[in-house]
Amino acid sequence: MGRPAKFTRPQLQTAALAIVDAHGLAGLSMRALASALDTGAMTLYNYVSQREELDVLVVEAVIGEARWSLAGDESWEQALQTIAFALWHAVRAHPHAIPLILTRRSRSPAMLEAAEAMLQALARSGRSGQALLVAFRAVSALVMGVAQADLAGPLTLQAGESATDTIARFQALPSERFPLLIEIATAATRSDAESEFRASLALLVAGLRLPPTE
Repeated sequence: MGRPAKFTRPQLQTAALAIVDAHGLAGLSMRALASALDTGAMTLYNYVSQREELDVLVVEAVIGEARWSLAGDESWEQALQTIAFALWHAVRAHPHAIPLILTRRSRSPAMLEAAEAMLQALARSGRSGQALLVAFRAVSALVMGVAQADLAGPLTLQAGESATDTIARFQALPSERFPLLIEIATAATRSDAESEFRASLALLVAGLRLPPTE
């Protein structure tokens, strides 16, 4: 009989994600993961053979936090919004991992499951083929794009500038030239990330209610 595995895959995922959360992608390496697990780097090669597999561990850890429950009698809109919100919430909690999710998601079994669940909801809207692809990409782009944008702060932060300072800078623009920028800067003082995402998603779902075009 072979020796029992020293580490489970969830243990590896949790440790890899903790490194990325604390030190960014530059901090993730076989040596760093081995240190976090109090083992030797060579031991890890029994579990992870190359850097790409390290990256997938992180993606799996993030997407594994996206949990949702569907009763089975929801409308496709309700199912889609539930899944999309769960994914957004998980991704937003780990901003340093976003580049890996964008580039390694097709290699993550957890992401494949989430994608299939989202596609099942979208297919119930009457879409298939190209129309289903476009709808899926639109929802995926919203999830990832809003996660990236709201982590940057209201509007666009400059290096070393607080969110309050950024809003004040926009509010101080010449009102005759930039009335709407000033308007949304003021709105940003009363907004929050979750309500913005839910509103954005509702807006997209409203568009998806229109008959698909091929």
